[in-house]
Parts: sequence; structure tokens; C-alpha cells
Amino acid sequence: MTALRPNAALFTRAFVLVFFANLFQGIAFSLFLHLPGFLKDLGADETEIGLIFGITALVSIAVRPKVGSVMDNRGRRVVILAGNFLNVAVIGGYVLVGDVGVLLYAVRILHGLAEALLFTALFTYAADQVPPARLTQGLAIFGVSGMLPISIGGLLGDVILERAGYDALFLTALALAVLALLFALQLRDAPRSEAHEEEPPRGFRAALLQSDLMPLWWIATIFSVALAAMFTFVKTFVMETGAGSVGGFFTGYTAIALVLRVFFGWLPDRIGPKRVLFPALAVLATGFVLLSQATTSAEVALAGVLCGAGHGYTFPILFGMVVSRTREADRGSAMAIYTALFDVGVLLGGPSLGFVIERAGYPAMYAVAAVLVFLGTVVFAVWDRGRS
Repeated sequence: MTALRPNAALFTRAFVLVFFANLFQGIAFSLFLHLPGFLKDLGADETEIGLIFGITALVSIAVRPKVGSVMDNRGRRVVILAGNFLNVAVIGGYVLVGDVGVLLYAVRILHGLAEALLFTALFTYAADQVPPARLTQGLAIFGVSGMLPISIGGLLGDVILERAGYDALFLTALALAVLALLFALQLRDAPRSEAHEEEPPRGFRAALLQSDLMPLWWIATIFSVALAAMFTFVKTFVMETGAGSVGGFFTGYTAIALVLRVFFGWLPDRIGPKRVLFPALAVLATGFVLLSQATTSAEVALAGVLCGAGHGYTFPILFGMVVSRTREADRGSAMAIYTALFDVGVLLGGPSLGFVIERAGYPAMYAVAAVLVFLGTVVFAVWDRGRS
């Protein structure tokens, strides 16, 4: 119950504001878990769906060096506000899309840019607010604002699409994006420390090539490709097989992740991050194995629980390890890299996993994802040996 005790040093006004700003923009974004169904209705196949998501990710990756530089030199708030205003504008554009054409690609590109700004800056801002002694716990609790929307977006999207259509889904996302903007407007940058003033930022390239961060970049990339197997294709998996539902999978996924983060978020700080990270990755791989064989709603939901347990610990542990190994002056660039890797996962995983589906089916694709997580973890364990 340690994670639930009131702690003024953790639950500051700034922490609460950024939590809710991220929560509402996250729900808006998670409604787009249903976007593959919209693309299917427009006539796109799995490979094209992967390509559409991949192009969005490519743009998001391309802007990350600039995002990191701006945050390190001008602060987080300017990026947060730019991302929120762009997010509000671009979500409204989905209502105008009527085919797989130029407008769709333009909207997806701008949406990728907005999410790059928001994902990077909000998480960096949150890291600025967390006490070092409770780093993983604080980031895990903040991560609830990113995990909870997955379930809400899946379930809310199911309800909206049963009663209305995709236009209603997009308008709901727009309203949530406006709400996120209202919280973001109240955020102010934290004062810079003396160490930050004495040691100016070294830049994106220095953070990318920092020797003790490179193994983290590797395993975060593996993890992000694995996430692409879920977030890009669970919708079409359910549509194709008739097993379970998007809401059912992501409810189990989110519920276990929330339990782990809220009640047991202190565990990595207490016993060491790697002692929790490796079992978490193993559980994630097991979830993919189960999903590759799932034929019932119960099996899909259980796979969601296993995958969610893996995600529940893996993301905040890697997040905390990046923060702890990075100078404060370089944190913006390091977080730009870390968050960009999740777009790299979509860019690599979307088209390639979509190709596996078309050639061998969904069971083979999820089996490939399980093997990828296992082998990637082995490489990381050897590469990062001796580091905490």
C-alpha cells in the first residue's frame, strides 16, 4: 500500500495537472485503437494499414531531435502547448476523410507530429516532478495516466461504434483533446537546477550514443515492436477471427497494469529494476503465445492480462533507467529518443507484422512477436550486464 500513501513531494499540483493533461489526451489518442476498422471500411488491407501507421510514426521520429533540443533549451511548456493546439486541430480533420487518399495521409502525418510533441514533453515534464528516491514508483503512477486510456479508449470506442459511427468517435476524441488542452494551459516549467546551468545540453546525438543508454535503446525498440503487434492489429484480429473484443482485451490489459503500478510500483525501487524487468518481459512474451492460439473471449482477455502485466512494469522501469542514467541538462533529448523508439516500433512492426499476417495469418504473427521479445531480452541481458 506504500504507493497510495499521501506524499506531498510526489503528488504536487504540477504532477496532478500533468497527470490529467496526459490522461485526457491519452483517451483521445486511444480511441484511435479503432482506426484500423475505419481504414478497413475505406478499403485498406493489413499491409496498407501498417503503412499508414508507419508513415505517421516516421514523421514523429523525424521531429524528435528538434523536440528534444527545444525542451532542453526552452523548457517543456512550449512543446506541450504546441502539441495540444495541433492535436485539437488535427483530430477534427478525421471527420473530413472519405477515402484512402491524400487527406488521410496528411491528417495522419499531422496527428503523428502532435503525438510526438505531447508524448515526449508530457513524460519529460512528469520526470521533472518525481523525487529521485521514488523515481520508478513516481513514473509508474504517472504512467497510469497513459495506461488507463487504453481500456477507456477501447471500451468507449466499442460503445460509440455500436450506437453511432466513426464520425461520432472522432468528435468524442476532439472533445477530450480540448479538455487536455485546458489542463495543459495551467502547467509551468520547473526551475532549472544549478547542475543544469553549469552543464549545458550536449544534444540529441550525444544522448543517442551514450554507452550506458544504448542497451536501453535496444530493448525499448524490441518492446515497441511488440506493442505494435497489439495496438495496430488487435482490432483487425478480433474482426477476422471473431474471438473476443478490443474492449475485452484492453480491459484486462489495463486492469492488471494499473494494479501493478498503483499497489506495487515501489517494487523496482526496492529490489532493483532488472529483477522486475526480466520477469515482466517473459510474461509479455507468454501473452503473445497465448494470443497466437486464442479462439475464445476468455483466452483473448487472459492474453490481455499477461501482456498488460508485462507492459505495466516494462515501460516505467525502462523510463526510470533512462532518467537515472541521463544528466538533467540532456533529459529532454534522452526522453525524445526514448519516446521516439515507440514510433520506431510502429514503423518497423506495422508493415512487417502486417506482411506476416497476410502470408501466414494472425497466429504466426503473434508467435513471431513472442520470439522477438525473448531473443531481444537475451541480447539486452548480455549487453547491459554489470549495470543496475
